[in-house]
Amino acid sequence: VASALAATADTPAVLIAARALLGVGGAMIMPATLSILRQVFPDRRERALAIGVWTAVAAVGAATGPVVGGFLVEHFWWGSVFLINIPLMAVILPLGRWLLPESRGGDDGPWDVLGALMAAAGVLGVVLGVKRLGGGAGLLDPVSLGPLALGLALLILFVRRQKRRRHPLIDISMFARPAFSTAVGCIVLAMLALVGLQLIAVQYLQLVLGLSPLETGLRLLPLTFAAMAAGATGSYTLRRIGPRRMVGWGFVLTAASVLLLTSMGQHDRPALLTCAFVLLGFGLQTTLFGAYESMLSDAPPERAGGAAAIGETSYQLGAGLGIALLGSVMNAAYAPGLSSLREKGVPARAGAEASHSLGEAYQVAAQLGGPMGDLLRSTARHAFVGGLHITLFVSAGLLLLGALAALRLPKVMDCPPKEPCRRAEAEAHPAEPQAAGPRA
Repeated sequence: VASALAATADTPAVLIAARALLGVGGAMIMPATLSILRQVFPDRRERALAIGVWTAVAAVGAATGPVVGGFLVEHFWWGSVFLINIPLMAVILPLGRWLLPESRGGDDGPWDVLGALMAAAGVLGVVLGVKRLGGGAGLLDPVSLGPLALGLALLILFVRRQKRRRHPLIDISMFARPAFSTAVGCIVLAMLALVGLQLIAVQYLQLVLGLSPLETGLRLLPLTFAAMAAGATGSYTLRRIGPRRMVGWGFVLTAASVLLLTSMGQHDRPALLTCAFVLLGFGLQTTLFGAYESMLSDAPPERAGGAAAIGETSYQLGAGLGIALLGSVMNAAYAPGLSSLREKGVPARAGAEASHSLGEAYQVAAQLGGPMGDLLRSTARHAFVGGLHITLFVSAGLLLLGALAALRLPKVMDCPPKEPCRRAEAEAHPAEPQAAGPRA
């Protein structure tokens, strides 16, 4: 329904509302899939393998999405990227109804509508404040500090409210478990780096290197293929080196790939980009695999649904904060690079409009035309690449911070032996007794 609404949207407001509904739908699907894995695979070894398949399949979707989307945008109209969801859902809905097991928790009481609104408004306020600060507003700008302060206050009140409620939306007491809270923090940091960098990388590939949407999707394939490989081998890696080393070294590998990306410049270097994207995809997926597995295994079985919801909430929170934080760093580093335009004769209004983003700078340059437009376009490109390098350094620092946080995770994968499970199964389904001696 939301995809159909987005495809037929004729105003930005309708499109934004449809995208919000798509977000609600995704938020209903992903935690349920993790909760099903926790219930269907009680043995940790088998669950680790299942999570590996789960992450690999998610990487397949991430790989095909940009390529298919780029193809549709180039050959059809933009709404086709939403319409393609409808036949997929028509196939998946009956299959899911037929194959997926159902499990329900106990009576969790009434849904905390006020708490949900407080959490959503709090996150929105923090993201809005960070974006405005990164967009050039001063540190004392009330329009930026107001939403930021209000958002933080709402999030603090939300946490206090959840602690007091008998049936909270989020069980805050689970964060008292060091492995669980550390795993959730690692997921936030990993997604913060991944989504923010992907957004900036797409802009770099299309606006600086001049690639088409389809070519951009193809360039990102090595990242997702590496992520698929990391998911497929995640169970083996986890057993060999344990959660702490898996998550920590995954962060370190990702930070190294991000620093390698700082070698990017004005000209295309396909081998460098491919190598960096492979390391980035493998490192981040390794980190996410170890963090998700640790989070689900540390949560009690009866709280699997709540743990999965917290994990997916942290996933989306990291994605949103990544766009806000790294996008703000990018804007703050990009805008000063255009300060010399006024001295070179470019109108002040044109320079101000160009400082918003590289895409707007290209539009302004096309309107100016001639040598002035070429100057604006070249200066904006150089400023964008310089801002990209600063953003990459900030991202690498956050990833190394995640590697330090991973030291709180367990050193080894603590797997209970399988024999008690097999004995219990044998007692539940006893074999037919056999008489002693030869059969008649």
